[in-house]
Amino acid sequence: MALTHDKIEKRTGLLVILTLVTVSIGGMVEIIPLYTIESTVEAVDGVRPYTPLELAGRDIYIREGCYTCHSQQVRPFRDEAERYGHYSLAAESKYDHPFQWGSKRTGPDLARVGGKYSNEWHVAHLYDPRALVPGSVMPTYGFLLERPLETASMAGRLGANATVGVPYTAEMIDVALADMVAQADPMSDAEGLIARYPGARVDNYDGDTAKLTEMDALVAYLQVLGTMVRFNDLTVEELQQ
Repeated sequence: MALTHDKIEKRTGLLVILTLVTVSIGGMVEIIPLYTIESTVEAVDGVRPYTPLELAGRDIYIREGCYTCHSQQVRPFRDEAERYGHYSLAAESKYDHPFQWGSKRTGPDLARVGGKYSNEWHVAHLYDPRALVPGSVMPTYGFLLERPLETASMAGRLGANATVGVPYTAEMIDVALADMVAQADPMSDAEGLIARYPGARVDNYDGDTAKLTEMDALVAYLQVLGTMVRFNDLTVEELQQ
């Protein structure tokens, strides 16, 4: 056997060919099974596409680099679950392009932050992190309260997500702007929004319903994280996916 390896290693062309064959076999073993199942990520009740306002908030979250300090992936370890909640399911990120799992935690994991704090807490924390968390190294984001939310490109953003598999319908794209405004005003007629996005939270996110700001969008996104799946209702089989 050693002699055979010695001959192969001395013949560069043969070594390259055998390496390619080995890598090809390994690749096929991993890839072919994916074409024999309907989906690599099982569907879980409750998971839906982001509303236009939540999607806009996610874009701001990425733009401001929040993902560099906050992961969105609770690992399947006891200490993780005790601190953050149920470990993350693949289905929770099925509509994320790109997903925000990450591995860097200068701040806490945010996979389950939705509903943990009030809107007022989030606004105050983003405005002056050290006022609520002494010693925090998080930058201030008070400017989001004054910056109007850009809405002209929202239909295009939903359309772009639809091209990569997010199930946004033509109706959702057409009424994207109206849905954004409705979700940020508790006094609005949000019946259509909730029909399109079951469980969507309609709220006064930044404390001022007179204008739609980037703070509205970011807080709406933070408040939806980890809230779509009702873990107490899942079966053991679903949790193992």
